[in-house]
Amino acid sequence: MSTLAAMIAADYGTIGDILRERARETPERLAVVMETGEAVTYAQFDALADRVAAALQRDGIQPGEAVAVCALSSIPYAALFLGALRAGVAVAPIAPSSTPGAIAGMVADCGARLFFLDAGVAEAQKPAPVPARQIALDGSAVGEAFDAWLAPEGATPAPVEIGPKHPFNIIYSSGTTGTPKGIVQSHGMRWKHIFVGDTIGYAHAPVSLLSTPLYSNTTLVCFFPTLAGGGTVVLMKKFDVVRYLELAQTHRVTHTMLVPVQYRRLMEHPDFDRYDLSSTRMKFCTSAPFSAELKGEVLRRWRGGLVEYFGMTEGGGTCILMAHEHPDKLHTVGRPAPGHDIRLIDEDGREVGPGVVGEIVGRSASMMNGYHGRADKTAEATWTSPEGLSFIRTGDVGRFDEDGFLTLMDRKKDMIISGGFNIYPSDLEAVLATHPAVVEAAVVGVPSDAWGETPVAFVAARGQADPEAIRAFVNDKVGKTQRLAEVRFVDALPRSHIGKVLKRELRETWQKSPTT
Repeated sequence: MSTLAAMIAADYGTIGDILRERARETPERLAVVMETGEAVTYAQFDALADRVAAALQRDGIQPGEAVAVCALSSIPYAALFLGALRAGVAVAPIAPSSTPGAIAGMVADCGARLFFLDAGVAEAQKPAPVPARQIALDGSAVGEAFDAWLAPEGATPAPVEIGPKHPFNIIYSSGTTGTPKGIVQSHGMRWKHIFVGDTIGYAHAPVSLLSTPLYSNTTLVCFFPTLAGGGTVVLMKKFDVVRYLELAQTHRVTHTMLVPVQYRRLMEHPDFDRYDLSSTRMKFCTSAPFSAELKGEVLRRWRGGLVEYFGMTEGGGTCILMAHEHPDKLHTVGRPAPGHDIRLIDEDGREVGPGVVGEIVGRSASMMNGYHGRADKTAEATWTSPEGLSFIRTGDVGRFDEDGFLTLMDRKKDMIISGGFNIYPSDLEAVLATHPAVVEAAVVGVPSDAWGETPVAFVAARGQADPEAIRAFVNDKVGKTQRLAEVRFVDALPRSHIGKVLKRELRETWQKSPTT
Protein backbone atom coordinates (compact mmCIF):
# COMPACT_ATOMS: atom_id res chain seq x y z
CA MET A 1 0.00 0.00 0.00
CA SER A 2 1.35 3.43 -0.94
CA THR A 3 1.94 6.10 1.69
CA LEU A 4 -1.02 8.08 0.34
CA ALA A 5 -3.33 5.07 0.34
CA ALA A 6 -2.36 4.28 3.93
CA MET A 7 -3.08 7.88 4.98
CA ILE A 8 -6.50 7.83 3.34
CA ALA A 9 -7.35 4.47 4.95
CA ALA A 10 -6.49 5.74 8.44
CA ASP A 11 -9.20 6.65 10.95
CA TYR A 12 -7.67 10.09 11.30
CA GLY A 13 -5.21 12.34 9.54
CA THR A 14 -4.78 15.97 8.53
CA ILE A 15 -5.49 17.73 5.27
CA GLY A 16 -2.08 19.41 5.46
CA ASP A 17 -0.35 16.02 5.39
CA ILE A 18 -2.55 14.79 2.54
CA LEU A 19 -1.71 17.89 0.50
CA ARG A 20 2.02 17.35 1.07
CA GLU A 21 1.80 13.75 -0.12
CA ARG A 22 -0.25 14.76 -3.17
CA ALA A 23 2.48 17.27 -4.03
CA ARG A 24 5.06 14.48 -3.90
CA GLU A 25 3.05 12.07 -6.05
CA THR A 26 1.58 14.50 -8.61
CA PRO A 27 3.60 17.74 -8.35
CA GLU A 28 2.59 19.10 -11.77
CA ARG A 29 -1.16 18.48 -11.47
CA LEU A 30 -3.17 21.67 -11.11
CA ALA A 31 -4.52 22.15 -7.58
CA VAL A 32 -6.38 25.49 -7.75
CA VAL A 33 -7.42 27.45 -10.83
CA MET A 34 -9.08 30.86 -10.81
CA GLU A 35 -11.68 31.83 -13.40
CA THR A 36 -9.16 34.39 -14.69
CA GLY A 37 -6.73 31.60 -15.61
CA GLU A 38 -4.32 32.07 -12.69
CA ALA A 39 -3.36 28.62 -11.38
CA VAL A 40 -1.04 26.72 -9.05
CA THR A 41 0.16 23.13 -9.21
CA TYR A 42 0.18 20.84 -6.21
CA ALA A 43 3.91 21.46 -5.75
CA GLN A 44 3.44 25.23 -5.87
CA PHE A 45 0.39 25.14 -3.61
CA ASP A 46 2.16 22.93 -1.06
CA ALA A 47 5.17 25.28 -1.02
CA LEU A 48 2.90 28.30 -0.62
CA ALA A 49 1.08 26.66 2.30
CA ASP A 50 4.46 25.96 3.92
CA ARG A 51 5.45 29.61 3.58
CA VAL A 52 2.16 30.64 5.25
CA ALA A 53 2.67 28.19 8.12
CA ALA A 54 6.28 29.31 8.61
CA ALA A 55 5.22 32.98 8.61
CA LEU A 56 2.57 32.31 11.26
CA GLN A 57 5.15 30.56 13.44
CA ARG A 58 7.61 33.43 12.89
CA ASP A 59 4.93 35.85 14.11
CA GLY A 60 4.33 33.83 17.26
CA ILE A 61 0.84 32.56 16.34
CA GLN A 62 0.45 29.45 18.46
CA PRO A 63 -1.39 26.18 17.68
CA GLY A 64 -4.99 26.53 18.81
CA GLU A 65 -5.09 30.27 18.11
CA ALA A 66 -7.11 31.66 15.20
CA VAL A 67 -6.50 33.97 12.28
CA ALA A 68 -9.39 35.82 10.62
CA VAL A 69 -9.90 36.24 6.89
CA CYS A 70 -12.52 38.33 5.09
CA ALA A 71 -12.13 38.44 1.31
CA LEU A 72 -13.36 37.07 -1.98
CA SER A 73 -12.03 33.67 -3.08
CA SER A 74 -8.47 33.63 -4.42
CA ILE A 75 -5.37 31.45 -4.52
CA PRO A 76 -3.78 33.38 -1.61
CA TYR A 77 -7.00 32.84 0.40
CA ALA A 78 -6.87 29.09 -0.28
CA ALA A 79 -3.16 28.92 0.56
CA LEU A 80 -3.71 30.87 3.78
CA PHE A 81 -6.37 28.36 4.84
CA LEU A 82 -4.17 25.31 4.19
CA GLY A 83 -1.04 26.93 5.62
CA ALA A 84 -2.78 27.93 8.85
CA LEU A 85 -4.09 24.39 9.28
CA ARG A 86 -0.58 23.03 8.79
CA ALA A 87 0.62 25.28 11.63
CA GLY A 88 -2.20 24.07 13.88
CA VAL A 89 -3.89 27.48 13.63
CA ALA A 90 -7.67 27.66 13.22
CA VAL A 91 -9.15 29.79 10.45
CA ALA A 92 -12.11 32.11 11.04
CA PRO A 93 -13.54 32.91 7.57
CA ILE A 94 -15.87 35.93 7.62
CA ALA A 95 -18.40 36.98 4.98
CA PRO A 96 -17.52 40.34 3.35
CA SER A 97 -21.26 41.08 3.25
CA SER A 98 -21.25 41.39 7.06
CA THR A 99 -21.70 44.83 8.56
CA PRO A 100 -18.56 46.73 9.62
CA GLY A 101 -19.42 46.31 13.28
CA ALA A 102 -20.08 42.59 12.85
CA ILE A 103 -16.72 42.07 11.10
CA ALA A 104 -14.87 43.82 13.92
CA GLY A 105 -16.87 41.85 16.47
CA MET A 106 -16.10 38.48 14.90
CA VAL A 107 -12.37 39.26 14.61
CA ALA A 108 -12.36 40.20 18.29
CA ASP A 109 -14.48 37.19 19.29
CA CYS A 110 -12.11 34.63 17.75
CA GLY A 111 -9.10 36.42 19.29
CA ALA A 112 -7.29 36.80 15.95
CA ARG A 113 -4.09 38.81 16.05
CA LEU A 114 -3.81 38.69 12.25
CA PHE A 115 -6.63 39.78 9.93
CA PHE A 116 -6.35 38.94 6.21
CA LEU A 117 -8.53 40.96 3.86
CA ASP A 118 -8.75 42.56 0.42
CA ALA A 119 -9.45 46.09 -0.78
CA GLY A 120 -13.19 45.63 -1.09
CA VAL A 121 -13.56 44.51 2.50
CA ALA A 122 -11.27 47.25 3.79
CA GLU A 123 -13.48 49.86 2.18
CA ALA A 124 -16.58 48.34 3.77
CA GLN A 125 -15.14 48.03 7.30
CA LYS A 126 -13.57 51.48 7.61
CA PRO A 127 -16.15 52.77 10.14
CA ALA A 128 -15.28 49.96 12.56
CA PRO A 129 -11.50 49.42 12.81
CA VAL A 130 -10.50 45.83 13.38
CA PRO A 131 -8.27 45.21 16.44
CA ALA A 132 -5.69 43.13 14.59
CA ARG A 133 -2.68 43.46 12.29
CA GLN A 134 -3.99 43.71 8.73
CA ILE A 135 -2.53 41.81 5.76
CA ALA A 136 -3.79 42.41 2.22
CA LEU A 137 -4.29 39.17 0.30
CA ASP A 138 -4.60 41.13 -2.95
CA GLY A 139 -1.46 43.17 -2.34
CA SER A 140 -3.44 46.41 -2.06
CA ALA A 141 -2.59 49.28 0.26
CA VAL A 142 -5.15 48.23 2.89
CA GLY A 143 -2.51 46.33 4.86
CA GLU A 144 0.86 44.65 4.59
CA ALA A 145 1.16 42.91 1.24
CA PHE A 146 0.59 39.16 1.52
CA ASP A 147 3.61 38.34 -0.66
CA ALA A 148 5.87 40.47 1.55
CA TRP A 149 4.41 38.94 4.73
CA LEU A 150 5.05 35.36 3.59
CA ALA A 151 8.13 33.52 4.81
CA PRO A 152 10.90 33.34 2.16
CA GLU A 153 10.66 30.85 -0.71
CA GLY A 154 11.70 27.39 0.41
CA ALA A 155 10.76 28.03 4.06
CA THR A 156 9.19 25.11 5.93
CA PRO A 157 7.34 25.21 9.26
CA ALA A 158 8.31 23.35 12.40
CA PRO A 159 6.24 20.14 12.77
CA VAL A 160 3.07 20.50 14.85
CA GLU A 161 1.12 17.69 16.49
CA ILE A 162 -2.55 18.09 15.57
CA GLY A 163 -5.16 15.88 17.26
CA PRO A 164 -8.74 15.14 16.19
CA LYS A 165 -10.21 17.63 18.70
CA HIS A 166 -7.87 20.42 17.62
CA PRO A 167 -9.84 23.40 16.17
CA PHE A 168 -9.85 23.44 12.38
CA ASN A 169 -11.99 26.49 11.71
CA ILE A 170 -14.44 28.84 13.38
CA ILE A 171 -17.36 29.51 11.07
CA TYR A 172 -19.70 32.24 12.17
CA SER A 173 -23.43 31.80 11.84
CA SER A 174 -25.09 34.20 9.42
CA GLY A 175 -26.37 36.42 12.18
CA THR A 176 -29.74 36.74 10.42
CA THR A 177 -31.45 36.04 13.76
CA GLY A 178 -29.06 37.88 16.07
CA THR A 179 -25.36 38.11 16.98
CA PRO A 180 -23.28 35.63 14.94
CA LYS A 181 -21.97 32.65 16.93
CA GLY A 182 -18.59 31.09 16.20
CA ILE A 183 -19.02 27.41 15.34
CA VAL A 184 -15.80 25.56 16.21
CA GLN A 185 -15.20 22.59 13.92
CA SER A 186 -12.40 20.15 14.61
CA HIS A 187 -9.80 18.42 12.43
CA GLY A 188 -11.49 15.13 13.26
CA MET A 189 -14.85 16.44 12.04
CA ARG A 190 -13.38 17.62 8.73
CA TRP A 191 -11.53 14.33 8.25
CA LYS A 192 -14.86 12.49 8.47
CA HIS A 193 -16.27 14.84 5.82
CA ILE A 194 -13.45 14.25 3.39
CA PHE A 195 -13.53 10.54 2.91
CA VAL A 196 -17.26 10.16 2.63
CA GLY A 197 -16.42 11.57 -0.79
CA ASP A 198 -14.89 8.31 -2.01
CA THR A 199 -18.36 6.95 -2.69
CA ILE A 200 -19.30 9.89 -4.90
CA GLY A 201 -16.21 10.21 -7.08
CA TYR A 202 -13.84 12.53 -5.21
CA ALA A 203 -11.22 9.79 -5.06
CA HIS A 204 -10.71 9.88 -8.84
CA ALA A 205 -9.04 13.24 -9.55
CA PRO A 206 -12.20 15.35 -9.80
CA VAL A 207 -12.42 18.82 -11.32
CA SER A 208 -14.74 20.82 -9.06
CA LEU A 209 -16.22 24.17 -10.07
CA LEU A 210 -17.09 26.27 -7.01
CA SER A 211 -18.92 29.56 -7.34
CA THR A 212 -19.98 29.81 -3.71
CA PRO A 213 -17.48 31.60 -1.42
CA LEU A 214 -14.62 30.06 0.55
CA TYR A 215 -15.98 31.58 3.76
CA SER A 216 -19.04 29.33 3.53
CA ASN A 217 -19.24 25.80 4.90
CA THR A 218 -21.26 25.01 1.75
CA THR A 219 -18.08 25.50 -0.30
CA LEU A 220 -15.67 23.85 2.11
CA VAL A 221 -17.53 20.51 2.08
CA CYS A 222 -16.57 20.25 -1.61
CA PHE A 223 -13.28 22.18 -1.60
CA PHE A 224 -11.38 19.97 0.86
CA PRO A 225 -12.53 16.58 -0.52
CA THR A 226 -11.47 17.68 -4.02
CA LEU A 227 -7.93 18.49 -2.88
CA ALA A 228 -7.73 15.37 -0.71
CA GLY A 229 -8.74 13.36 -3.78
CA GLY A 230 -5.95 14.87 -5.85
CA GLY A 231 -8.32 16.88 -8.01
CA THR A 232 -8.48 20.44 -9.29
CA VAL A 233 -10.61 23.20 -7.77
CA VAL A 234 -11.81 25.92 -10.15
CA LEU A 235 -12.82 29.00 -8.15
CA MET A 236 -15.14 31.84 -9.13
CA LYS A 237 -15.15 35.07 -7.14
CA LYS A 238 -18.85 35.62 -7.88
CA PHE A 239 -21.51 33.55 -9.58
CA ASP A 240 -22.53 34.47 -13.11
CA VAL A 241 -24.62 32.07 -15.20
CA VAL A 242 -22.83 32.44 -18.55
CA ARG A 243 -19.35 32.51 -17.02
CA TYR A 244 -20.18 29.44 -14.94
CA LEU A 245 -21.31 27.51 -18.03
CA GLU A 246 -18.22 28.57 -19.98
CA LEU A 247 -15.90 27.41 -17.18
CA ALA A 248 -17.75 24.11 -16.74
CA GLN A 249 -17.40 23.38 -20.46
CA THR A 250 -13.78 24.56 -20.81
CA HIS A 251 -12.40 22.73 -17.75
CA ARG A 252 -14.46 19.57 -18.32
CA VAL A 253 -15.83 19.90 -14.79
CA THR A 254 -16.83 16.66 -13.04
CA HIS A 255 -18.20 17.98 -9.73
CA THR A 256 -19.91 21.15 -8.57
CA MET A 257 -21.64 22.60 -5.54
CA LEU A 258 -24.50 25.05 -6.10
CA VAL A 259 -27.29 26.45 -3.96
CA PRO A 260 -30.92 26.17 -5.18
CA VAL A 261 -31.21 29.73 -6.49
CA GLN A 262 -28.15 29.12 -8.68
CA TYR A 263 -29.66 25.92 -10.08
CA ARG A 264 -32.83 27.85 -10.87
CA ARG A 265 -30.93 30.60 -12.69
CA LEU A 266 -29.01 28.04 -14.72
CA MET A 267 -32.17 26.18 -15.70
CA GLU A 268 -33.85 29.46 -16.70
CA HIS A 269 -31.02 30.59 -18.98
CA PRO A 270 -32.09 30.21 -22.63
CA ASP A 271 -28.69 28.88 -23.73
CA PHE A 272 -28.19 26.30 -20.97
CA ASP A 273 -28.72 23.29 -23.25
CA ARG A 274 -26.18 24.56 -25.79
CA TYR A 275 -23.22 24.03 -23.45
CA ASP A 276 -21.36 20.71 -23.28
CA LEU A 277 -21.62 19.55 -19.67
CA SER A 278 -21.20 15.86 -20.49
CA SER A 279 -18.16 15.55 -18.20
CA THR A 280 -20.32 16.10 -15.10
CA ARG A 281 -20.29 13.17 -12.69
CA MET A 282 -21.94 14.65 -9.62
CA LYS A 283 -23.73 17.83 -8.65
CA PHE A 284 -24.34 18.84 -5.03
CA CYS A 285 -26.74 21.17 -3.28
CA THR A 286 -27.24 22.35 0.28
CA SER A 287 -27.99 25.43 2.42
CA ALA A 288 -31.57 26.24 1.35
CA PRO A 289 -34.85 24.52 0.41
CA PHE A 290 -34.57 22.79 -2.99
CA SER A 291 -37.96 22.21 -4.61
CA ALA A 292 -38.90 18.82 -6.03
CA GLU A 293 -39.80 20.46 -9.34
CA LEU A 294 -36.37 22.07 -9.69
CA LYS A 295 -34.56 18.85 -8.72
CA GLY A 296 -36.54 17.02 -11.39
CA GLU A 297 -35.63 19.57 -14.05
CA VAL A 298 -31.93 19.40 -13.14
CA LEU A 299 -32.02 15.60 -13.40
CA ARG A 300 -33.71 15.73 -16.80
CA ARG A 301 -31.47 18.33 -18.39
CA TRP A 302 -28.04 17.96 -16.77
CA ARG A 303 -26.00 14.79 -16.98
CA GLY A 304 -24.65 13.13 -13.83
CA GLY A 305 -25.95 12.47 -10.36
CA LEU A 306 -27.59 15.00 -8.06
CA VAL A 307 -26.96 14.87 -4.30
CA GLU A 308 -28.71 17.06 -1.76
CA TYR A 309 -27.30 17.45 1.75
CA PHE A 310 -29.38 18.53 4.70
CA GLY A 311 -27.51 19.39 7.87
CA MET A 312 -25.99 22.21 9.86
CA THR A 313 -22.59 23.85 10.03
CA GLU A 314 -22.68 22.80 13.70
CA GLY A 315 -22.66 19.18 12.53
CA GLY A 316 -24.77 16.57 14.24
CA GLY A 317 -26.90 14.62 11.82
CA THR A 318 -26.87 14.87 8.05
CA CYS A 319 -29.43 13.56 5.59
CA ILE A 320 -28.42 12.72 2.04
CA LEU A 321 -30.76 12.47 -0.94
CA MET A 322 -29.25 10.68 -3.92
CA ALA A 323 -31.86 12.26 -6.17
CA HIS A 324 -30.82 10.30 -9.27
CA GLU A 325 -31.41 7.04 -7.39
CA HIS A 326 -34.72 8.05 -5.78
CA PRO A 327 -36.73 10.10 -8.30
CA ASP A 328 -39.90 9.37 -6.32
CA LYS A 329 -38.46 11.06 -3.20
CA LEU A 330 -37.55 14.46 -4.60
CA HIS A 331 -39.88 16.16 -2.10
CA THR A 332 -37.63 14.91 0.73
CA VAL A 333 -34.07 15.65 1.87
CA GLY A 334 -33.21 11.96 1.93
CA ARG A 335 -32.26 9.53 4.66
CA PRO A 336 -29.72 9.84 7.49
CA ALA A 337 -26.14 9.38 6.30
CA PRO A 338 -24.38 6.19 7.46
CA GLY A 339 -23.46 6.49 11.13
CA HIS A 340 -25.75 9.49 11.65
CA ASP A 341 -28.55 9.29 14.22
CA ILE A 342 -31.39 11.68 13.41
CA ARG A 343 -34.53 11.88 15.53
CA LEU A 344 -37.59 14.10 15.90
CA ILE A 345 -38.74 15.58 19.20
CA ASP A 346 -41.85 17.44 20.34
CA GLU A 347 -42.09 20.68 22.32
CA ASP A 348 -41.42 18.78 25.55
CA GLY A 349 -38.29 17.10 24.22
CA ARG A 350 -39.91 13.69 23.73
CA GLU A 351 -39.24 11.61 20.63
CA VAL A 352 -42.02 11.26 18.07
CA GLY A 353 -42.51 8.49 15.53
CA PRO A 354 -42.78 8.25 11.71
CA GLY A 355 -45.42 10.50 10.18
CA VAL A 356 -45.42 12.87 13.17
CA VAL A 357 -43.97 16.37 12.82
CA GLY A 358 -41.17 17.29 15.21
CA GLU A 359 -37.97 19.27 15.61
CA ILE A 360 -35.00 17.57 13.96
CA VAL A 361 -32.04 16.67 16.21
CA GLY A 362 -28.92 14.83 15.11
CA ARG A 363 -25.78 13.11 16.31
CA SER A 364 -22.71 11.79 14.46
CA ALA A 365 -18.93 11.76 14.46
CA SER A 366 -19.12 15.12 12.65
CA MET A 367 -20.14 17.46 15.45
CA MET A 368 -18.80 20.88 16.40
CA ASN A 369 -16.69 21.29 19.51
CA GLY A 370 -19.17 23.99 20.53
CA TYR A 371 -19.80 27.70 20.04
CA HIS A 372 -16.62 29.68 20.59
CA GLY A 373 -16.69 31.16 24.09
CA ARG A 374 -20.46 30.55 24.36
CA ALA A 375 -21.03 27.58 26.65
CA ASP A 376 -24.56 28.82 27.29
CA LYS A 377 -25.46 28.77 23.59
CA THR A 378 -23.82 25.36 23.17
CA ALA A 379 -26.04 24.03 25.95
CA GLU A 380 -29.15 25.57 24.33
CA ALA A 381 -28.29 23.82 21.06
CA THR A 382 -27.95 20.41 22.73
CA TRP A 383 -30.66 17.80 23.33
CA THR A 384 -29.87 14.82 25.56
CA SER A 385 -31.53 11.55 24.63
CA PRO A 386 -33.05 9.14 27.18
CA GLU A 387 -29.88 7.04 26.96
CA GLY A 388 -27.72 10.10 27.76
CA LEU A 389 -26.36 10.91 24.29
CA SER A 390 -25.89 14.50 23.11
CA PHE A 391 -27.63 15.63 19.90
CA ILE A 392 -27.49 18.98 18.08
CA ARG A 393 -30.86 20.74 17.83
CA THR A 394 -31.34 22.00 14.27
CA GLY A 395 -34.29 24.32 14.82
CA ASP A 396 -35.84 22.73 11.72
CA VAL A 397 -39.16 20.91 11.69
CA GLY A 398 -39.83 17.78 9.66
CA ARG A 399 -41.28 14.29 9.53
CA PHE A 400 -40.07 10.85 8.46
CA ASP A 401 -42.07 8.77 6.00
CA GLU A 402 -42.49 5.01 6.16
CA ASP A 403 -39.28 4.51 4.13
CA GLY A 404 -37.15 6.61 6.47
CA PHE A 405 -36.93 9.66 4.17
CA LEU A 406 -37.14 13.03 5.89
CA THR A 407 -39.48 15.73 4.62
CA LEU A 408 -38.37 19.17 5.74
CA MET A 409 -41.19 21.47 6.77
CA ASP A 410 -39.75 24.75 8.05
CA ARG A 411 -37.50 26.42 10.53
CA LYS A 412 -39.15 26.08 13.93
CA LYS A 413 -38.99 29.85 14.41
CA ASP A 414 -40.74 30.37 11.05
CA MET A 415 -43.76 28.23 11.93
CA ILE A 416 -46.89 30.36 12.17
CA ILE A 417 -49.39 29.80 14.98
CA SER A 418 -52.72 31.24 13.88
CA GLY A 419 -55.77 30.82 16.05
CA GLY A 420 -54.03 27.95 17.85
CA PHE A 421 -53.25 26.08 14.62
CA ASN A 422 -49.73 25.40 13.33
CA ILE A 423 -49.16 26.69 9.78
CA TYR A 424 -46.02 25.64 7.92
CA PRO A 425 -44.94 28.32 5.42
CA SER A 426 -43.42 25.64 3.18
CA ASP A 427 -46.89 24.21 2.53
CA LEU A 428 -48.11 27.58 1.27
CA GLU A 429 -44.90 28.25 -0.67
CA ALA A 430 -45.34 24.93 -2.47
CA VAL A 431 -48.82 25.97 -3.63
CA LEU A 432 -47.58 29.43 -4.66
CA ALA A 433 -44.87 27.80 -6.78
CA THR A 434 -47.53 26.13 -8.93
CA HIS A 435 -48.99 29.48 -10.06
CA PRO A 436 -47.66 30.32 -13.55
CA ALA A 437 -46.96 33.95 -12.64
CA VAL A 438 -44.87 33.17 -9.55
CA VAL A 439 -41.09 33.18 -10.00
CA GLU A 440 -40.32 32.73 -6.30
CA ALA A 441 -42.21 33.23 -3.06
CA ALA A 442 -41.77 33.23 0.70
CA VAL A 443 -44.41 33.22 3.42
CA VAL A 444 -43.96 34.77 6.87
CA GLY A 445 -46.16 35.21 9.90
CA VAL A 446 -47.17 38.74 10.89
CA PRO A 447 -49.11 39.96 13.95
CA SER A 448 -52.89 39.68 13.85
CA ASP A 449 -55.36 41.01 16.42
CA ALA A 450 -57.86 38.29 15.53
CA TRP A 451 -55.56 35.26 15.21
CA GLY A 452 -52.29 36.12 16.95
CA GLU A 453 -50.42 35.57 13.70
CA THR A 454 -51.49 35.35 10.07
CA PRO A 455 -49.57 34.36 6.91
CA VAL A 456 -48.44 36.94 4.34
CA ALA A 457 -46.74 35.99 1.07
CA PHE A 458 -43.96 37.95 -0.61
CA VAL A 459 -43.86 37.12 -4.32
CA ALA A 460 -41.55 37.89 -7.23
CA ALA A 461 -43.85 37.65 -10.23
CA ARG A 462 -43.60 37.69 -14.00
CA GLY A 463 -45.80 39.59 -16.42
CA GLN A 464 -48.92 41.53 -15.45
CA ALA A 465 -49.76 39.46 -12.38
CA ASP A 466 -52.47 40.41 -9.91
CA PRO A 467 -51.63 39.86 -6.21
CA GLU A 468 -55.28 39.36 -5.29
CA ALA A 469 -55.68 36.73 -8.01
CA ILE A 470 -52.65 34.87 -6.68
CA ARG A 471 -54.01 35.06 -3.13
CA ALA A 472 -57.35 33.65 -4.28
CA PHE A 473 -55.56 30.90 -6.21
CA VAL A 474 -53.73 29.77 -3.07
CA ASN A 475 -56.63 30.15 -0.65
CA ASP A 476 -58.80 28.01 -2.89
CA LYS A 477 -56.31 25.15 -2.51
CA VAL A 478 -55.48 25.25 1.22
CA GLY A 479 -57.33 24.69 4.45
CA LYS A 480 -59.32 27.47 6.08
CA THR A 481 -56.74 28.03 8.81
CA GLN A 482 -53.92 28.32 6.23
CA ARG A 483 -55.36 31.08 4.08
CA LEU A 484 -53.10 33.96 3.11
CA ALA A 485 -54.05 37.35 4.50
CA GLU A 486 -52.09 39.22 1.84
CA VAL A 487 -49.79 38.85 -1.16
CA ARG A 488 -47.11 41.51 -1.64
CA PHE A 489 -44.97 41.81 -4.76
CA VAL A 490 -41.19 42.28 -4.54
CA ASP A 491 -38.57 42.48 -7.26
CA ALA A 492 -36.65 39.59 -5.67
CA LEU A 493 -36.51 37.84 -2.32
CA PRO A 494 -33.69 38.99 -0.02
CA ARG A 495 -31.07 36.25 0.30
CA SER A 496 -27.86 35.54 2.19
CA HIS A 497 -24.56 34.90 0.40
CA ILE A 498 -25.46 31.19 0.15
CA GLY A 499 -28.98 31.68 -1.09
CA LYS A 500 -31.04 31.46 2.09
CA VAL A 501 -34.15 33.63 2.08
CA LEU A 502 -33.86 36.26 4.80
CA LYS A 503 -37.35 36.06 6.26
CA ARG A 504 -36.48 38.46 9.05
CA GLU A 505 -36.03 41.18 6.42
CA LEU A 506 -39.44 40.35 4.95
CA ARG A 507 -41.07 40.66 8.38
CA GLU A 508 -39.31 44.00 8.88
CA THR A 509 -40.57 45.16 5.47
CA TRP A 510 -44.13 44.34 6.50
CA GLN A 511 -43.73 46.08 9.87
CA LYS A 512 -42.72 49.31 8.12
CA SER A 513 -46.07 49.36 6.27
CA PRO A 514 -48.44 46.91 7.97
CA THR A 515 -51.79 46.05 6.47
CA THR A 516 -54.42 48.50 7.60
